[in-house]
Amino acid sequence: MSVTLRPWDAGDASALSEASRSASDLATQFGGVDLPSRAAAATFIDRSLRFDEHVKNWAVVEDGIAVGNVGAAAIEFRHETAWMSYWLAPAARGKGYAAGALIAVSEWAFANGLYRLELGHRVNNPASCRVATAAGFLAEGIEREKLRYGKLRYDVETHARLVTDPAPAARLVLPIAH
Repeated sequence: MSVTLRPWDAGDASALSEASRSASDLATQFGGVDLPSRAAAATFIDRSLRFDEHVKNWAVVEDGIAVGNVGAAAIEFRHETAWMSYWLAPAARGKGYAAGALIAVSEWAFANGLYRLELGHRVNNPASCRVATAAGFLAEGIEREKLRYGKLRYDVETHARLVTDPAPAARLVLPIAH
């Protein structure tokens, strides 16, 4: 089995559409955008899964199929910070891909001049907390009712990893394709 990271491209649209339909918990990752078709997913890739100066999204690719995303957003070099995010389709979960991808992209960020990486997860999402912790992100506190999905608000636990923090002991660190 081959697993790697690379920027998203239009050829990933069918896989993204399928992933979006595979689990209701992914809807929040797509900002409420419905991705029922290849065309809708291609538009989402072009607009939202960008790879530019301030936002970098890598597809988690298993045997040639995009099964998830790890991203660095709000990349800011004055303060040397970025906001990290990740998600996986259900079939790719439990294999260490999310933590491995987050470690790889964190190492990329540190090698490219960033000092502090932040992320947050709903407190009712213990799987996301396990990923953050496995990738070396330390919990820093709870932000009350920070996120709103529909009419519900959620508390968020914030985590951060500094370039000076020890490297996490990971089973798997995904390679970034160049």
